[in-house]
Amino acid sequence: MATSSFLSDQEQANVLAAISDAESHTSGEIRLHLESRCKGDVLDRAAMVFETLAMHKTALRNGVLFYLATEDRKFAILGDGGINAVVPEGFWNGVKDTVIAGMAAGNPAEGLASGIRLAGQQLSNHFPLEANDINELSNDISFGS
Repeated sequence: MATSSFLSDQEQANVLAAISDAESHTSGEIRLHLESRCKGDVLDRAAMVFETLAMHKTALRNGVLFYLATEDRKFAILGDGGINAVVPEGFWNGVKDTVIAGMAAGNPAEGLASGIRLAGQQLSNHFPLEANDINELSNDISFGS
């Protein structure tokens, strides 16, 4: 299955709405990257995608990447140094469990949207939206091969 068809158009719209909603309360940046295969360690691959998407270049280092290799069923969440320094211990594991539960229930879009909203809540707690905030990164879902 091509990664762009892993989620229907409506499911993609729902995930994008979750990203927009989460970012409407924070200066943080959230991205979703889908690709079919992940050769090697999923966190290493997510780190490569994080860099490719220039997520490490946000002013407050508060970007969060949701990475999913659909065919290999590998998933990771990667937060930049600014957000990782302030979230409670084990927070990302809880978010990951939320996303995986949605996938296990046959509703990956809802799982992703729920996880994105959880990440957005933490981002807004530590990096609230400022009056002069600019959207530093695209909210679009990115697709690999």
